[in-house]
Amino acid sequence: MNIFYLLLALLAFSVLIIGHELGHFFIAKLNNVKVEEFSVGMGPKLLGKKGKETEYSLRAIPFGGYVKMLGEQGEECSDERALNNKKPIQKLSIVAAGPIMNFILAIILFSIIGYANGVKVPIVSKVELNTPAHAAGILKGDKIIGVDETKISSWDDFVKAINVKKGEEMQITLLRKNKTITKKLKSKEVPEENRYIIGVYPTIEKTTFFGAISQGFEETASLTRETFKFLGGLFQKKVPLSGVGGPVSVMRISAKAAEAGILTLLWISAYISVQLAIFNLLPIPALDGGWIIVSIIEIIIGRKLNEEKIGKITYVGFIVLISFAILVTIKDILYPLKL
Repeated sequence: MNIFYLLLALLAFSVLIIGHELGHFFIAKLNNVKVEEFSVGMGPKLLGKKGKETEYSLRAIPFGGYVKMLGEQGEECSDERALNNKKPIQKLSIVAAGPIMNFILAIILFSIIGYANGVKVPIVSKVELNTPAHAAGILKGDKIIGVDETKISSWDDFVKAINVKKGEEMQITLLRKNKTITKKLKSKEVPEENRYIIGVYPTIEKTTFFGAISQGFEETASLTRETFKFLGGLFQKKVPLSGVGGPVSVMRISAKAAEAGILTLLWISAYISVQLAIFNLLPIPALDGGWIIVSIIEIIIGRKLNEEKIGKITYVGFIVLISFAILVTIKDILYPLKL
């Protein structure tokens, strides 16, 4: 693996982490919470610079980061600027700001890609010979508006609808010269890419600035839905654990993306940003999602929960997360994801 592309991938990943932590940092400052340290990376400190009240540090392990606030939950502190003395709604805003920043970063990156590349629309630009689409009589210029009962408004909608059918017969609704027609066909599997096709290509249309932003929102929302579906399948054991990747896989995939070009790297960065947001929203102690649950409970009951008990639960959650990260890293090394 080329060291230049690996460093580029590491830089891209660091930007996502910094963005996440800046979300916590700025909203903490907005709520007059004292931030003691802003760290990029984990483990032993390599570099540090003391600001007016915050120490900015770079640590040895280039994954993750944190914002250390005075009186974090689980710590007792009487200072009015301590996090534990803020209202539950303030705590909630501070904790939720990190994942929200990752969603915003994904929207921005997808918007840049959409503006640079144009937007794929479900209008057929080419039909390959000897494919299901060719056999069914689909023509260049046909607009795909439905697959069975599913309405199609974007190319992504169409791709997902095709893959859901998994080679079963389906009815595709087309708009041809202002007339609605239907075609029945079965998609063809591409095993090495784990997807299904019918043999058509989308039309690429240039988009406006606001059109690109709209595309950024749509891509982020679509990816979020797909990620939750994946997690649901994982918990229901419908998706194998072999499809889960950790830090090593992230770097390998990002380095490959960097080698393929800047827009590919931006796309994989947007993808990872969404995954970071959703992972951090999981209701697990020590993650943002765990703190969000605590804040919501405090809002509902109108009082603070026991700080000492929360601290102990958080410590256990942290140990579990570290153990999980180690196991996933070992799995990445022994059984890497196929690129």
